[in-house]
Amino acid sequence: MMSNEQSSISKIGGTIPEEINHASVAAKEAVLSGGWYYPLYGVVYFISHPSLYRSVAPLMLKSALASLGITIGMFTFTFLPQVAFCALFSGPLAFVAAFALVLSESSAIILLVAKAFLLGPTQDRLFDAVMVQQGHADVVQRGREVKSSNGVKTLGKSITRPLGRFSKARIIRYIISLPLNALPFIGTALFLLYNGNKAGPGFHARYFQLKGWTASQKQQFIQREQNAYTAFGAVSLALGLIPFAGLAFGFTSMVGAALWASSMERQSGTSVDFANIKPIDERSEMRVNI
Repeated sequence: MMSNEQSSISKIGGTIPEEINHASVAAKEAVLSGGWYYPLYGVVYFISHPSLYRSVAPLMLKSALASLGITIGMFTFTFLPQVAFCALFSGPLAFVAAFALVLSESSAIILLVAKAFLLGPTQDRLFDAVMVQQGHADVVQRGREVKSSNGVKTLGKSITRPLGRFSKARIIRYIISLPLNALPFIGTALFLLYNGNKAGPGFHARYFQLKGWTASQKQQFIQREQNAYTAFGAVSLALGLIPFAGLAFGFTSMVGAALWASSMERQSGTSVDFANIKPIDERSEMRVNI
């Protein structure tokens, strides 16, 4: 077992220079793809729809308290030692680099705690709710009961297996790339792009499940939209680094992922033209009880 894990770490570590170089080259394409738009749109949509944030308010409070405790603890015990470490590479900008490094480490711990004890199926339910609001109940019904009464749709129980979003490879990838944050600004940008490349498609795991796609179909689609997924993942990770609010932005990014999936459905499975996306008319949305 230990040899397999060491092999995985060695394999992931060996690809870092190549993938970082690819991420830096692809940065422009990722920005132009427009994928960065949806995590931000998800924040606005989430705030403007009380039914969404009320449904996860208790969980958001627990998440905020957990984030607060972990972040304060990390800054108390690890910030100054990491300032000394970053000074070897960043000189007078060591405090800036150490700040980004501690935030990244805190985010990783918070994410592990959240996935293990807090999030559960909430993200999938939030994704389904937004999809139904946008008129895609037919898609959601492939994986969840949706009841309708007096023009209001109510989400029922899920009829698909829970998604396993915990990825050992992604955690190893994240940890190994943490030292990039020792280089102020540029290093952090590369860190976000490098990890966003794999994190982005994860936000559409529920969408792929509802579509019933095979592993081959998912891979082909992800490769086609890779730059957009990298941009989406990078912005989502950046939002996740915001102290005390990172997990809350995890919910808003899931809302953004659902809005993106809705746009894909509206375009009948063709490649999305992000440049011509218009805000959805909220008056046409379906009322949904979560």
